[in-house]
Amino acid sequence: EGLGQLAVDLVAELREAIRRWFDYYTGYDPLFTWWLREPYSELEKALVVFEEGLPKDEAVAIDPIGRDALLTDLSFEMVPYSPEEMIAMGESEYAWCLAEMKEASAELGFGDDWKAALEHVKTLHLPPGAQTKMVRELALEAVEFLESRDLLTIPELAKETWRMEMMSPERQLVSPFFLGGETIIVSYPTDEMSHARKLMSMRGNNPHFSRATVQHELIPGHHMQFFMMERYRPYRTLFDTPFWIEGWALYWEMLLWDLGFPRIPEERIGMLFWRMHRCVRVTFSLGFHLGELTPPECVEMLVERVGHERANAEGEVRRSFNGTYPPLYQAAYLIGGLQFRALRQELVEGGIMTEKEFHDGILQENEMPVAMVRLALMARA
Repeated sequence: EGLGQLAVDLVAELREAIRRWFDYYTGYDPLFTWWLREPYSELEKALVVFEEGLPKDEAVAIDPIGRDALLTDLSFEMVPYSPEEMIAMGESEYAWCLAEMKEASAELGFGDDWKAALEHVKTLHLPPGAQTKMVRELALEAVEFLESRDLLTIPELAKETWRMEMMSPERQLVSPFFLGGETIIVSYPTDEMSHARKLMSMRGNNPHFSRATVQHELIPGHHMQFFMMERYRPYRTLFDTPFWIEGWALYWEMLLWDLGFPRIPEERIGMLFWRMHRCVRVTFSLGFHLGELTPPECVEMLVERVGHERANAEGEVRRSFNGTYPPLYQAAYLIGGLQFRALRQELVEGGIMTEKEFHDGILQENEMPVAMVRLALMARA
């Protein structure tokens, strides 16, 4: 149980290895081609049939790695916290989010019933086919917001070269929201989905939720990072870490909140939904690897404490534990964001650098543990 997706991945790797072996010899070695062209074709067909018969939607394909392995990974990432300390940080941030959520809920007339307010915001989704226009408008709004406040240098080419694609129904099983970089990949219903999945996809990707995710994926988030990484110190991609990649994008969600990017209660609820999600990610991902939580308990945590649609919560747990991401990845969003926020307090609020110098400097130093970013920026000051 729980090994379906792992089996699919292993068969795909086997097919690729055999294909490369076959392509190496075929056409160059006459006897190889003479004897093996047909057997190879038959083997490939058999593996395809076998792969199609495997279950592809299992929730988990890995086992918990345990506390000692987490500490080893944290040391490698130069993060000076224990798993328990990180969970406490996530819970502290969650408490702040909950108080803010209740305040926004009261402004909408729902009192302390923030889940009712969240339900209201989910109903404000766009009709099928309208999502891409909204994504473009949010992307342009974020750029204008940044430039009007002189927060970041954004090259014209970076503003022009991002693209948009739609997420397939299969990929939405593990990525029910956005993915991003140079291409923002949008999750929204397709005609192949069941009626229930269509509704959950629309509700979970309403414009107010998307207010946090579009800028996270594009500018100033991942697209901006990847654009600059190709142009400044590209050799440092050797030191890639989710605490820099995801921490930077999450840091901007927090800073944009502080600067008034969400204008109305619905937008605040949308951004708070994602911030609560990042907090609970720390708890459920580390809790799983500490052996304290099961995957179904992680799903329930996302539904009850964040307000996720159940199908979207299941997709998040699949994504977290299907072997695609390292164990610390989900916790790195919030913890990395808090590291960058603390660094901003030291360097910007401390009067050592301007906002633009700080943000440009982080991108120009390229990715590495945030502790190393601090040393690099201090050397610039």
